[in-house]
Amino acid sequence: MPRPVRYSPSRGARALPDAGPTAPQRATTPTPEPVRRHRRLPSPQQLQWAAMALLALVLAAALWWLQPAPQPRITQKMIDAAVLHTLEHNSLPSATARAAEAVAPSVVRVIGYATSKKGKEVERSVGTGVVIVDKGIILTNLHVVRGVDRIGVTFADGTESDASITGAQPENDLAVLQAHKLPDDLQAAPLRAAHNLRVGEGVVVMGFPFGIGPSASAGVVSGLQREFESPEGGQELQNLIQFDAAANPGNSGGPLVTLDGEVVGIVTAILNPTPARTFIGIGFAVPIENAARAAGMTPF
Repeated sequence: MPRPVRYSPSRGARALPDAGPTAPQRATTPTPEPVRRHRRLPSPQQLQWAAMALLALVLAAALWWLQPAPQPRITQKMIDAAVLHTLEHNSLPSATARAAEAVAPSVVRVIGYATSKKGKEVERSVGTGVVIVDKGIILTNLHVVRGVDRIGVTFADGTESDASITGAQPENDLAVLQAHKLPDDLQAAPLRAAHNLRVGEGVVVMGFPFGIGPSASAGVVSGLQREFESPEGGQELQNLIQFDAAANPGNSGGPLVTLDGEVVGIVTAILNPTPARTFIGIGFAVPIENAARAAGMTPF
């Protein structure tokens, strides 16, 4: 039996393994490799602008957060209601209290000491003074310190000091004292010219009546340009302010104060036709203009 003809594969052809029936062949395309790109870093200028933008955003947020809430519009009705509420629930100090508080730090107690026959120092007189210059210059009445061996003053804070007479105005019963020792924070009283005082204007008297004090009493100006003759020495005082605020021995040399807290006079005498030497409703003060001249100060 003849053999079938066998054909040899052509040169260069690959021998494929026998895989059974021949399957249709598909053309295949090789998968390309992904292209790799390098990222560019931002420039310093871009980073700077980005930082500035972020900072601006943070500041804007902070300002918005801190912005106060809108306030309601204040009306006259609201103001009236607030004032009424304050008046109903708070007691305001009186004009008299405010005047006394304004001058109280400047009021001093003045004591005249004398030596007795037994050689013991005793109190001879008690009066009041008022500081008119914060260097320790004090106004008082001459009759409080005349003829004493030593003068002592006590300031509002309790500081005690000796004092010397540096000036006098006998025609107005005024003396000027200089304290030797001063408090750390000495205050001078505010002064006001007395020439524009009006009868009926409210006043306050500050001092140490009978050594008790400091004390305050209130009244009004009851007369102007009055004259008074001292029963002790017959001295006649002129151009005085008459007032009805209570004053007694010990008030001499103290301030006569307006309701604005300003000193307009120095208390110098009380009118009393009896030997009791107590107040019956008429007191006199030297206008502060005269007192200022006694201290060498320029008149108002």
